[in-house]
Amino acid sequence: MQAHGIGALLAQLEERKKRLAEEGLFAAERKRALPFLPEVVGVVTSPTGAVIRDILHRLADRFPRPVLVWPVTVQGERCGPEVAHAVRGFGALPASGWPRRPDVLVVARGGGSIEDLWGFNDEAVVRAVAASPVPVVSAVGHETDTTLIDLAADVRAPTPTAAAELIVPVAAEIRTRVGRDGERLAAAFERRLNDAMQAVDYAAERLPRVARRLVEEQSARLRTAAYRLRTPAEQLRARGTALETAARDLERGYARGLERAQSRLAGVVERLAPAARRRLERDGARLEALGARLESLSYQRTLQRGYALVRDHEDNVVATRAAAEAAAALAVEFADGRLDVVRAGDDTGGGRRRRARARGDAAPSQGSLL
Repeated sequence: MQAHGIGALLAQLEERKKRLAEEGLFAAERKRALPFLPEVVGVVTSPTGAVIRDILHRLADRFPRPVLVWPVTVQGERCGPEVAHAVRGFGALPASGWPRRPDVLVVARGGGSIEDLWGFNDEAVVRAVAASPVPVVSAVGHETDTTLIDLAADVRAPTPTAAAELIVPVAAEIRTRVGRDGERLAAAFERRLNDAMQAVDYAAERLPRVARRLVEEQSARLRTAAYRLRTPAEQLRARGTALETAARDLERGYARGLERAQSRLAGVVERLAPAARRRLERDGARLEALGARLESLSYQRTLQRGYALVRDHEDNVVATRAAAEAAAALAVEFADGRLDVVRAGDDTGGGRRRRARARGDAAPSQGSLL
């Protein structure tokens, strides 16, 4: 006995399904994610049925996109070869120009019996879908209908209308998200500017009064802070340019919302930038005053009052008599110059004396300074 009718078709379908699954054509790791917002949508279906009208209508409601339709027969003996040829044809289109390769491909047909949908169980169709360079959405039949193309596709949609909802987002939601992100960006920039101003105030209050090195470090930090204050504004302008580019890709109605958000951000920059410059100028003047006071406390001012600074041959400060006697040579610094003192022999045998000479011209011996 041999199966006949629907029984024979089901047996043939089960054998083909098992064989193709063993080859890995239905493996989950082969599935690819759909693009968030495709530039071009490809549809393989009948050009005269209700399916293509449903898909176009749903795309227009959610987010209009250019649609390329490859007309095929969706029932009968010609169905399988034509669908396989259409899938391969879309994959062979160039990536640029027009017509160009779509970013997502929908294979769609309305519901029907197993005999009506048999063309989508064709082995050539399954292999074409599995080898397609474009992600494929299967929308064949109703939710309860299952064909082999559903197993090979990257995503299975229960209906053709559901397939349109899967491949494009809702434009109104994107417009709302862009406006919300613009407001968050403006608030983040204002918080960062306030934090930078507080950091400048804190650094100015802790500036040391007598250490030149620390003053210079704080000055460098202040300049770095000033540079960072300019950076958010530059980033904000760059983000504004990116928003303008995104706005051009949206519909004209959505572009107006983006322009309002950019105008709001530009107003924040114009209000905050003058305040930041005034704060930096005030802190710079305070820093210059601190430097002048530090200069008034330097040791050179002490030398001008009649004191001298004694150093050894390693340029260390000599503060005691014992340290001076132990040094091989000394240098005495006055307000108007420096005098080197070298050791000479003592005629009495027990004492030591110094012979002085000024830098440049020789000077007569002056005896021991000690």
